[in-house]
Amino acid sequence: MTSNFYPHARGLRLSALALALGLVACSGDGGQEQQMPPQGVSVAAVVQQDIAPWKEFTGRIQAVDAVELRPRVGGYLAKVHVREGSLVAKDTLLFSIDDREYRAAVTAAQADVARAEARVQLAQTEFDRSEALIASRAVSQGDLDARGLELAQAKADVQAAQARRQQAALNLEFTQIKAPVAGRIGAAMVKPGNLVAPGETLLSTLVSVDPVHVVFEADERTFLRYRASATQALSDDAAVPVQIALADETEFKHAGNLDFLDNQLNTVTGTVMARAVMANPAADLVPGLFARVRLQAEGSKPALLIHDQAVLTDQDRKYVYVLGEGNAAQRRDVLLGAEINGLRVAESGLQPGDQVIVNGTRKIFFPGQTVAPVSVPMEAPNSAAAQAAPDAASAPEA
Repeated sequence: MTSNFYPHARGLRLSALALALGLVACSGDGGQEQQMPPQGVSVAAVVQQDIAPWKEFTGRIQAVDAVELRPRVGGYLAKVHVREGSLVAKDTLLFSIDDREYRAAVTAAQADVARAEARVQLAQTEFDRSEALIASRAVSQGDLDARGLELAQAKADVQAAQARRQQAALNLEFTQIKAPVAGRIGAAMVKPGNLVAPGETLLSTLVSVDPVHVVFEADERTFLRYRASATQALSDDAAVPVQIALADETEFKHAGNLDFLDNQLNTVTGTVMARAVMANPAADLVPGLFARVRLQAEGSKPALLIHDQAVLTDQDRKYVYVLGEGNAAQRRDVLLGAEINGLRVAESGLQPGDQVIVNGTRKIFFPGQTVAPVSVPMEAPNSAAAQAAPDAASAPEA
């Protein structure tokens, strides 16, 4: 059975191939030869440009100021004055503690001050009288000295009473918990009616939102490469630019400047900590978010750039079609790098002057296929010239 089956299958394949060749080689009116017309495509010359390379790192966004709000006096929480998660200005009232006992303490302290000041007046009067009578020997020197000591003690009592009044006033002020910095407040950890302890109970957290820090770790090689220039720039208050992209962003659209480089290398990880600062007026850079960080390297180097639209994928390889001799589409495997101003760096696979097919690649069925090219700028592959590219398939050759 096997010996009869395979010859029969081979015969069917040969018959199908012969039929296909016959359809391609002959026309319906007498066998005139017909060829597939060249397909219209758009081509653009690779862009040659000197670029400053960027080194990419991973980091985290951190608040410049992060505060744990804890009471400085104890008591029952009376009220939460702001909505959780809202933005608050500096000195905004956030929480208040029942202040009745603290107001009473202030009143008592003020009374102590008044009492002490009265004793000073009495002691001053007794001292002045004794000083006037000392000449007539109506009082002794010992009595005058005693009156002087009583006056000094009364004055000291006034100072002590004033200090107690000041402490009572501070405790009363501490019942009003205000925002020490501007930022976004977190969840209220304690609700009104609960007892809070001074310095222990966590009421909420407050983080600043504008600007923010982005902290990342640089490897030892990068640290050695950047150390001299970055340290000098930071010392001179010069800008060392960085770019930031969030996890759901493909472009590095957030810009900032390096503002800190640690003074020692972590011997466990082999990295050094660096920090950038950037404006965050829209508050979309939330502390704790993951971020990709690009740090610009020194100097510049020549590079070839192409549009992402020209890039095709074959499993794990990237490739493009370039215009070869006789307008033949030739495949070139490429290694892609960073994105620069809307174009992608081609680190290998292309040469200066190559014409890359940027529109019409779906019309290319195999390498070496002849195409009808129309030139367009690499920066605008979908320009009017690209849309007007001729489709030779609609105008067959005679």
